[in-house]
Amino acid sequence: MKFNKVIPALILAIAVLGLTSCKKEYSSSTGWEVNNPKNGGFEVRPYSEQPTGPGLVFIEGGNFTMGETQDDIMFDWSNQPRRVTVSSFYMDQTEVRNLDYIEYLYWLNRVYSTDYPGVYKKALPDTLVWRDKLAYNEPLVEYYFRHPAYRTYPVVGVSWVQANDYCAWRTNMVNEMLLIQRGILAMDPAQKNENSFNTEAYLAGQYEGLPDKLLPDLSPNGTGKRKAKMEDGILLPKYRLPTEAEWEFAALGLMGNTLYERIVEKKNYPWNGNFVRTSESKYYGSFMDNFRRAKGDYMGVAGNLNDGADVPASAGAYFPNDYGLYNMAGNVSEWVLDVYRPLSSTEVSDLHPFRGNVFKTQVRNPDGTLAEKDSLGQMKYRDVTIAESFNRKNYKSADNINYLDGDYASNIEVDNWKSPPKDTSSTNLMYDYGKSSLITDQVRVYKGGSWKDPAFYLSPGTRRFLDQNESSDCIGFRCAMTRVGGSIPGKK
Repeated sequence: MKFNKVIPALILAIAVLGLTSCKKEYSSSTGWEVNNPKNGGFEVRPYSEQPTGPGLVFIEGGNFTMGETQDDIMFDWSNQPRRVTVSSFYMDQTEVRNLDYIEYLYWLNRVYSTDYPGVYKKALPDTLVWRDKLAYNEPLVEYYFRHPAYRTYPVVGVSWVQANDYCAWRTNMVNEMLLIQRGILAMDPAQKNENSFNTEAYLAGQYEGLPDKLLPDLSPNGTGKRKAKMEDGILLPKYRLPTEAEWEFAALGLMGNTLYERIVEKKNYPWNGNFVRTSESKYYGSFMDNFRRAKGDYMGVAGNLNDGADVPASAGAYFPNDYGLYNMAGNVSEWVLDVYRPLSSTEVSDLHPFRGNVFKTQVRNPDGTLAEKDSLGQMKYRDVTIAESFNRKNYKSADNINYLDGDYASNIEVDNWKSPPKDTSSTNLMYDYGKSSLITDQVRVYKGGSWKDPAFYLSPGTRRFLDQNESSDCIGFRCAMTRVGGSIPGKK
């Protein structure tokens, strides 16, 4: 027992010694020695590069022609080809599975059910999406989400809002485990409500948890021990939904078709060629993904099934693309981050294109300190005000969903209109919901074909939309993560 206590203390002592004496480092701007408590204790902790989070694969970015790659059979013309650049990022190798989402629900129930049962109920997927007035789908209603036979299948019946909540939970779970693995926090399975781990609350000093071996604090004003900071590089960026551009870029997987900055073969699908069957001799004739081949043909003929799946198949089924991503065409369609506008392709930026920004800031007390976290342990946010944005040139208000899409505010800025319409508060200048359009500020883009779609929707360039609070039996999601630092791993 005594030996076990000595070893961690020795490791800590060696770490402190390494910071203060083994290798001296000096500031290139002031010449002062860093990591030295005798001269102020400014710390520069060693850092190589961002590790790959659980479930993710690295997606090397670049420029590509985003948009339709074949005739638009719906004549929407909502994704006109244009060249854009996407930075390197990370994306889930598969769609989020039923098992992954059940783990999320288990955690919510364990942490919040006693005092806030509504949190768990709000996160439940809508299993009734399987019902069809003229089909017998009750077995799917009852078994698809919970039965272990489907545990590796993609979760469906999840709205865009629910998918975002899952991403936030996953961020906190991964970062808490990173701190536990570093020995900074101890395992705390008894955490409840506002005492549950939250990355932002931890960084704001509003989560204590069960400290284990805190980091040495070299500041003469400190206590000798401290929690991890953003500057330490221990915590990962947020898990989130990918933007539409990121999703389409990752789905195409053009890195396998590039030779000295030349894309030698354009793709209609995440694989080469214009066919939905593979030409590889070993698997010749096999379907590349799960989709509806024709009306009434979801899986083929007994004894010679084509894709072999009448509804979604396992999230790791079929062939991955050149990034190693599975089912980027077919199986289930997937939510992305963007608000839908038919002409986004002509309006958004050519670097990191995205529509849907609502800029927020953390709520602060009158004395400037951060407001106390809420009863669920989450930090409070609000929209930035017009007054706070008054002297800015890059934005003037928080909500930029409608920017340059025909709403009154955009036309004031662009055309300096003299006669304002009666309704200047929403998108009704351009979109009259329920009469001439189904577009609102709450409709989000979903990408890719699904098990119930024809081959046309397997093209990554196709795009459709659904209200962010609705769900479907053919829409799932996968998470992404921003890559911080260099675009190529291992290169400074």
